[in-house]
Amino acid sequence: MALLEPAAPQDGTSYRPLSHGRETWLAQATTLAMVDPEVIGYFLTCARCGCFMQAARRLNIKATLLRKRLAQLEEQLGHMLFSYQGNGILLSREGLQLQTHLVAQAHERRLPVIEQPLIRLAVAESILHDILGRDLTALLRRNASVRLEIISIDSELSLQSVDADVVLWLSAADSSAPGPGFVTQPPRPLACLNYLPHIAKRYSRLTTRPDSVDDLADYMLVQWQPDQQVEALQPWNTLVQERLAAVVRVHAYSLMLEMIRCSACIGLLPRYMSCFDRGLIALPGLLAESMQRRVWMAVNADVRHPQEVEMIVELIVSTFEGRRDWFD
Repeated sequence: MALLEPAAPQDGTSYRPLSHGRETWLAQATTLAMVDPEVIGYFLTCARCGCFMQAARRLNIKATLLRKRLAQLEEQLGHMLFSYQGNGILLSREGLQLQTHLVAQAHERRLPVIEQPLIRLAVAESILHDILGRDLTALLRRNASVRLEIISIDSELSLQSVDADVVLWLSAADSSAPGPGFVTQPPRPLACLNYLPHIAKRYSRLTTRPDSVDDLADYMLVQWQPDQQVEALQPWNTLVQERLAAVVRVHAYSLMLEMIRCSACIGLLPRYMSCFDRGLIALPGLLAESMQRRVWMAVNADVRHPQEVEMIVELIVSTFEGRRDWFD
């Protein structure tokens, strides 16, 4: 980390100058032994990270609280320890001296690394990509100490073979939830999804937009291969299977979306997709039969860390409730 000489405080705060003798203020200070070890850990974490936001994530506290505790430490020691640059921080001469002292004297009282329980979350790939991805990212951004394994489910076979604490899967809307292969608590329905062909807006003008199966002859169709085995999507699957040309099958969900967005392809997606991506538009009326699937959530009956699992469950439920208009 580059170290700069900090400017004098602009708020009138008075700090004692650093002694240049062999006996520094640290060797003489009795106050250091009186400092809360937790605050010493805060200081050392900030010194390592060089960023308030990253240090706060590592410590799982709010950045405002971290700043407050460090300001109290500076006031207690009577020296400015950091030079502040937004969320970035540089050690002052006194701050560097304090850090070196703690390490050299084996007084580096880091916060103990508490092992976090590993929580396994298995999610249908499309749900993970479209609905849960952003909120899971936000969770990890707030708390960098979480241990989370995210498992993608793309078929009934993978659902039956997965082992997880929380699982989200898709089933036919008019059938009972088959569920995963392990014993769970009673499954909970979260949403009913309607499926429609979609096209990118920039490749479809209103006056020339296809409104019948015959109109699709002028367009390439894209099929996500895991959907080919889904009985609830049979009307679309039959249409794709009968194609002798102008069809592409892909095994990656994200690649299917990219081909619809950028290659003038038409593909089958949940109706909410136009809410997730404003550049896509649904094409209702192309197929006579409706296609529906239901989203289910279940918790493993043998939960070892109920508090951490409940945090994930609450996040999932909150996410679906917040996007209720996507499914109505």
